Formats: sequence, structure tokens, C-alpha cells
Amino acid sequence: MKNDTIWVVDFGGQYNQLIARRVREASVYAEIVPFEKVMGRLDGSGDLPKGIIFTGGPSSVYEPGAPSLPLRLYELGIPVLGICYGAQLMAHTLGGRVVSPDFKEYGRVAIATAEAAKGPSPESRLFSGIADPGHCWMSHTDYIEEVPPGFVVTSRTDHCPTASMEDSARGLYGVQFHPEVHHTPFGQELLVNFLYKVCGCTGDWTMENFVRDKVEEIRAAVGDRKVLCALSGGVDSSVAAVLTHRAIGDRLTCFFVDHGLLRKDEGDQVMEVYGRRFQMKIHRVNAAERFLSALAGVEEPEQKRKIIGAEFIAVFEEEARLLSEEEGGIDFLLQGTIYPDVVESGGGGGAAAVIKSHHNVGGLPDTMKMTLLEPLRTLFKDEVRAVGEELGIAPELVWRQPFPGPGLAIRCLGAVTEEKLALIRESDAILREEIDAYNEGLFARTGKRNYGAGYGGDSTERAVWQYFTVLPNIRSVGVMGDARTYDYAIGVRAVTSVDGMTSDWARLPYEVLETIANRIVNEVDGVNRVLYDLTSKPPGTIEWE
Repeated sequence: MKNDTIWVVDFGGQYNQLIARRVREASVYAEIVPFEKVMGRLDGSGDLPKGIIFTGGPSSVYEPGAPSLPLRLYELGIPVLGICYGAQLMAHTLGGRVVSPDFKEYGRVAIATAEAAKGPSPESRLFSGIADPGHCWMSHTDYIEEVPPGFVVTSRTDHCPTASMEDSARGLYGVQFHPEVHHTPFGQELLVNFLYKVCGCTGDWTMENFVRDKVEEIRAAVGDRKVLCALSGGVDSSVAAVLTHRAIGDRLTCFFVDHGLLRKDEGDQVMEVYGRRFQMKIHRVNAAERFLSALAGVEEPEQKRKIIGAEFIAVFEEEARLLSEEEGGIDFLLQGTIYPDVVESGGGGGAAAVIKSHHNVGGLPDTMKMTLLEPLRTLFKDEVRAVGEELGIAPELVWRQPFPGPGLAIRCLGAVTEEKLALIRESDAILREEIDAYNEGLFARTGKRNYGAGYGGDSTERAVWQYFTVLPNIRSVGVMGDARTYDYAIGVRAVTSVDGMTSDWARLPYEVLETIANRIVNEVDGVNRVLYDLTSKPPGTIEWE
């Protein structure tokens, strides 16, 4: 089944992936397309999108070499919504005027429709049902001073004469503000208007449809061949494994690589759940000594990730060769790669910078003998969880917090040693026990497992999305039992989020923080200080490395 598709054309803006998420939240499939590839795809033989959204970007449209698209794109009859730079590009290309004013707008700004006293005109499908927008989120240095012929201004601010414009006859719309962020309260309603009232989308992007179509796709791709799964026990690899198991049954063999970088008792838990509960073919590979030896003395985070990624693939290839001798060959390697992994590794399309390499994206060697099977590669984390629920995976597994493939190695700053890993394991077990109790208390009161709005949203009384301890590789002086100590500090990280693309630090009650700190200092030998990380994403990442 071919879903209605919206192209999100990437001009290098910071919210590009968020726009795609907002479209998908409205049950419409969104795909990121670099601006350089748009015309080639439109001129090709593939299916055309139901609509196109231009993202923001850091350039000025009137500068030489600024990202652009030709005039004929607007003549194809495909509805277009330009956001920020995208709106300015539309105006500039179609004969309007974009300038750099003396007054810039950043952050929360009051906005009024062009007919503020009467509300938006009936002809404005984009503002349909939005009688009083109130305020929006702006982030621009340029603005549209004059709209192109055929366009009308539909809203403005005190300092921006064209907060939005439209040519409804041609299905062309532009907004200077960012409707995709939570700071624009009416933003999702506006996007829904564009998707349904302008583009005529049907809302066929559901996880029920995804599971049905993906099962058929996996069966067709694999045929009668065999698949090896890199099962970590985390949400992503678990959902990928159960989805593929539904498609091909016992032709899937799972290898659980215990690299010695797992949380306390995690290896045994993985074998219990997937070997007994799901009745999957699963083999445990004890490779702790191998991984720790490869990491010996390595301090640079990217090098750690690359080493771990290379070792993972090497182990899989070795095990696959052994399995091939028994069962006649393994052709596919199944991984739980999801969209944020791809984006942060610089593979999301367009101008994404490499933030950090993911072992299942950036660390794959060219010599790998198996073909990658990545059924979740296009999904955000919240969509992966929804697929897990659709597959009938238990809530305690579906809503399990994310855990990185490199494991505790990237929570141990500096060189990785068994001594440091032991400190992280013990402190992390305490943290998880206390926050699990906190989350369950919220669930008992609200009936919701996770309702984090992420960075920029209200963070009070919200379930914690991800939580862990880190070892910053610093020691400090303390006093315990009337004696001087010189021990390690432990960092605590707890965030609210939806998909991991953005996050905010969790406003845990003081008494919860106090209990966590006291227990870690009292129960973990070698720790005399506990720190709480108050950094959001951006500017920080969720993991420390």
C-alpha cells in the first residue's frame, strides 16, 4: 500500500526533523528530501507527493549561492507550504521582496491575523478554525517586505509585515514563524489544515498499516533465506526482532552480544524475555573480554563508538559463519536502527551535521558480508513504541527507556575500566529503582505511561523518559565517618522527551533526588559526590558521549 506522502524539503534548518514528526503525528507520512534532489525526483517516474513543505535554513535568499528551487516547481499543481526561509524563498522566487530589517525577531512573539478584529478571512484554509492565534515562535533575521503578485497577507506581528501569506488559487502558502514547535500553540492545527484541507490527505499513516505493510515487505525481501538479528534487548532491536519474527518465523536467529558494557543483571534478563517469553532462536555471545581489550586506554568518544561498532560487526560475521556451516548460510543482518540514529550520524538527508556516530549507522565496515535489514529506519522513537504495542509486546518492554548500543562505555568518560564500569552499574541500578518507582506513582495517578512533551514543553509532573548515571572521570575530596575521602563523583541524567530529538531535564521532586543521592553515596563504594545534569537538548545531547 502506498501512503499519502508529504515531502519535507531540507534547507538546513534546525527543526527539519521536527517538522516531519509533526506531520506524522497527524497520520500522514513525511519524508525528508534534500533540496538538491527535489527536481530530479519530481522529473522522475516515481509517485508525486500530496504536498511539499519547505523548511527553515540559515541562509539569506538574496545572497549568491543561497539554496533555491526553480520557478517551475510552483507550476506543478502540488501544494507548497514554506516555513521561515522556505516562505522567504517562495516570495523571492515568485516576485516578492525579502529584506533584512533593523529589528529582528527571536522567540515568543504576539501575532494577529490580517483581519485581527474579525478573525481570518473565510478563504484562508490554512487558518481555518484559528480565530485568535495569540502568539507564535519566531527566529529570523530577514522578512518578506512585499508579497508576490497573487498573494495576500494573512497575519502579521508588530515588527513583521508578513507573518504569513497565501495564494490559495495555486495552493501556495508561507509562514515566517515556526508552527512545528510547541511554542506556537496553534501550530499543529495549522499544519493539519495544510495536510487535510489544502493537500487532501487521507490520514493513512498508522502503525497498524505500517506493521501490515512491513511484514509483507520483509517476507518479500528475505524470501526463503535466513536473517541474523543484532538483539540488544532495548526497545528498538526488540521491536525489530518481533516484527521480523512475525514475518519469517524461525528463519530469524537472534544473537545477543554481551559486550561487558551492560547494566546490572541485564544479560540474564534479555535471555529470559526473548528466549522463553517470545520463543525466539537466541544465542548469547560472551564477548566482554574482547570488547574491553579493544577499548583499553581509549578516551575519545567517537573512537570508542567506532571501535564498538567494528567489534559488533566482527562478532556477528564470525557467528554468522559458524551458523552458516550448520544451517546453510545467513544473508541478512537485522538491526534496530531508527531515524534519530540516522539523523545524528549525518545520514538523514540534507545538511545534517554528524553529531555522534551510532554503531549501527556510522560504524559499519565496507567488508560486511551480510545485507542490512533495517525495518524501523524511517521511524521516530514514539512510532517504534507504537509498533511494539501493535505487535503485542508487553508495556514494560515497549516503554523501557532507551539504552545506547555502545552501552556503559559512553557513560564512562575517559578510558573504560572494569572498576569504573562497576561504579556505573551499581549507581545506575539505584537510580533506575528510584525513578521506576516515581514513574509508577505517576502512572497510578494519571493512567499514562509516558507523556513527556520534550524540550520546550511543560515538564512538571511528567514521566521520566530516559535516566542513567555517568562517571565524569573526576575525583573530589569528601568526608565519611570522620575520615577524608578522595573518591569519584557520579553524574545523574534524567530527561523528558518524546523521540530523543529534543529533550528537557526532568523536574524530579527534591525528595526523590535526595533519596537517589543518599543511596548512591551510602551504597556504592568509591563514590562521595552526586551531581544532577540540568542541560536540555539542545544544546547538550542526552548521552554525555
